[in-house]
Order: sequence, then C-alpha cells, then structure tokens
Amino acid sequence: MKTLIALLAWCLLFVLCWPLALLALVAWPLVWLLSLPFRLVGITCSALFAFLRALLMLPARLLGARPQAPLVSA
Repeated sequence: MKTLIALLAWCLLFVLCWPLALLALVAWPLVWLLSLPFRLVGITCSALFAFLRALLMLPARLLGARPQAPLVSA
C-alpha cells in the first residue's frame, strides 16, 4: 500500500512539476545509500539496549519473575 501511495504521489508531482519529479527519481537511490550507515547505527543501538536490559533483568528472572510482554513498535 505504501508503494502505491508513493507511486501516485510521484505521478502527481510529475504532472505538477516534472523536473522536480525527475530529480527526486534520480536522487532517491543516493539518499537511500547515505541513510544506510544511520540505519546500521540504529540497529546496533537497539541491540545494545536490549542486551543491557536482558543483563540487568537476569537476576530477577533467575529468582522467578515472569518477563513482561515485549513492546512492539510499528
């Protein structure tokens, strides 16, 4: 669904201002490549915080505490 909305937005932009739409079409892969290191840093930080949380909660789990339901973000 996101892809369809993006395609319709790009078609609308192409009708309204075709040079800007073509620039966006060419620049999108470059922006995606530049954002990859930031995504990797975000994944690494999330993993580090999950590891620290599990490490800090280990004594409580060993004593019998039940883990809470994980927080799911969309």
